[in-house]
Amino acid sequence: MFPVVVVHGGAGHIPQDRSEKSMSGVCSATRAGYAVLCGGGSSMDAVVEVVSQLENSPFFNAGCGSVLNVSGEVEMDAIVMDGKTLGSGAVSAVRNIANPIQLARLVMDKTSHACLTAEGAKKFALSEGVSEVSHESLVTEYSRMRWTKNLAPGSNPVEYQMGKMGTVGAVAVDAEGNVACATSTGGMLNKMEGRVGDTACIGSGGYADNLTGAVSTTGHGEAIMKVTLARLVLFHMEQGQSVEAASDLALAYMGSRVGGLGGVVTVDPQGHWAARFSSRQMVWAAARKDTLHYGLYTGEHFTQSLGAPL
Repeated sequence: MFPVVVVHGGAGHIPQDRSEKSMSGVCSATRAGYAVLCGGGSSMDAVVEVVSQLENSPFFNAGCGSVLNVSGEVEMDAIVMDGKTLGSGAVSAVRNIANPIQLARLVMDKTSHACLTAEGAKKFALSEGVSEVSHESLVTEYSRMRWTKNLAPGSNPVEYQMGKMGTVGAVAVDAEGNVACATSTGGMLNKMEGRVGDTACIGSGGYADNLTGAVSTTGHGEAIMKVTLARLVLFHMEQGQSVEAASDLALAYMGSRVGGLGGVVTVDPQGHWAARFSSRQMVWAAARKDTLHYGLYTGEHFTQSLGAPL
């Protein structure tokens, strides 16, 4: 079995002045996740490492690059799921946490629950020794600019969000054939306080099952939740569709049924993978057999030896 990791940095339209940094960040995180797998790490170890790295970059809508809610505050959601056991952990509307994906894994590993939210998640984090970070450390000038622009009367945050919908996520299959997914986001631009989107919801923001595969999603959260996008992809795989065809069918249904745009990264236990999207762009990368695959636009697919310099 050849291990595989597939990563996305969000679906939408990425401004040209940010696309290079976004692509570089996704490729670097993909390399790190693949190194975990090649070192004997589990698929869960790999996807958490990938997403943690992306949360630490200001060029994605997660962690320190998160968008702001209507009050100018950061509230983040994250999920992990283990395909071997169907174990899952999620957090929603968390504040002052540098790496929500690591907290989501602690929810899976250390509690009997599947999701903790807001103050409850904060108390759990403190009990596990997770340090709080300042609100200011999670706010970028770019996020504040976009927040201010969308406070104006007549603005459309949902439409504007397509200008940078950088939710991050990863799926992987390890040498033992176990799959896992991880997804993390700052949510929807200028959202109401307490709004929770698809990311923290099993079957919407992600799903992993060794019997079928693993999916991480990105796009408009409300649309993704209405069609349970991640689970829908796996449903089509259960009906015999390939990872690519299943991903396309699910995205097409979301588009026709609820008018939603988005993207997915998908993997099956045999190591077949796909990165598919219905939006204008989605920054993505994958690593398998010592080769890095990556792209940004529909139909774009570049390759590079993982031995080559970044």
